[in-house]
Amino acid sequence: MESVLREKGERFERRDRLKARGHDFDTVVGRVAELFNMTTRDILETSKKPQRVQSRNLVGFWAVRELGLLQSAVSKAVERGTELAAAHDFRIED
Repeated sequence: MESVLREKGERFERRDRLKARGHDFDTVVGRVAELFNMTTRDILETSKKPQRVQSRNLVGFWAVRELGLLQSAVSKAVERGTELAAAHDFRIED
């Protein structure tokens, strides 16, 4: 029982450290874009291309497991971000 509580406490501490360092959904998407050599727009667009699916899987994993975001919040954020990026032709860099 103690090991379970200790592990849970460590996860909360890690989550707090990451958030204190400024990590949020957007930084997760940005980091995944770097790792996969893609744009954030590529990650957020609906597509079944294997690389995009893998990148979204990693975004979801980090956002939910590492930052503690709710799965529904992540799904909604991706949807809103996709619409926003497309509507305004937003790019992470000029």
